[in-house]
Amino acid sequence: MPKTTAPGAALTYADWMAAAGEEYRRLDALLRSLTDEEWSRPTDCTEWDVRAMVAHLVGAAESNASVRAMLRQTRLARRVARAGDLVDKINEVQVRERADHPHARLVAELSDIAPRAVRGRRRIPRPVRALPLPFGPPLGVRPLGYLMGCIYTRDAWMHRVDISRATGRDLVLTADHDGRIVADVVAEWADRHGAPYRLHLTGPAGGTWERGAGGEELRLDAVEMLRAVSGRVPGTGLLATTVPF
Repeated sequence: MPKTTAPGAALTYADWMAAAGEEYRRLDALLRSLTDEEWSRPTDCTEWDVRAMVAHLVGAAESNASVRAMLRQTRLARRVARAGDLVDKINEVQVRERADHPHARLVAELSDIAPRAVRGRRRIPRPVRALPLPFGPPLGVRPLGYLMGCIYTRDAWMHRVDISRATGRDLVLTADHDGRIVADVVAEWADRHGAPYRLHLTGPAGGTWERGAGGEELRLDAVEMLRAVSGRVPGTGLLATTVPF
């Protein structure tokens, strides 16, 4: 295991649900602060502006809150999906279905659906969460709980980063929330590359991790590190190792 001075232990499923609730609250505050012009700003997800990104977040929350909605989105996506791109096509369905929703409606929808989405994820029984499922790239074969706990929360977190960057808004970061998400990503990144390293991440969500001796030494902002391993910016050396979001 990597030696670390970063806060917090590995997140349990209950921890992920608490983090998801907090992340939706921070997203709600950010979205309510946006001007009409800012909704059309381009984001680091090059096919989406802020509005499309929020439509995706609403659609994803809807699928978490309702099995019927999840099955409907998947069925529509399968009609046009090629092998390996089902997740992208589901995202397209989520955005397309809300193409005519005004900004205020998207904010209200996310505010209404998000708590129900977290409750739906929290209620999944432990044996069901443990089921291995073939998600395809980039997730591969993973337990359902990895998707419903970790990935959906990481996705919302990273999109809050995207929207803050697109609009020039300050990103709210704290060690007890963002720091634990960063630590989880670092742990998975370290397991994926398996090499010795020393990593020092700066900022409120940062910390220090190391494994072995003589490995690559990295020092950068915690958010920028996660942007690199998510594929939003090119990474070199060990930062070329990507992590699912």
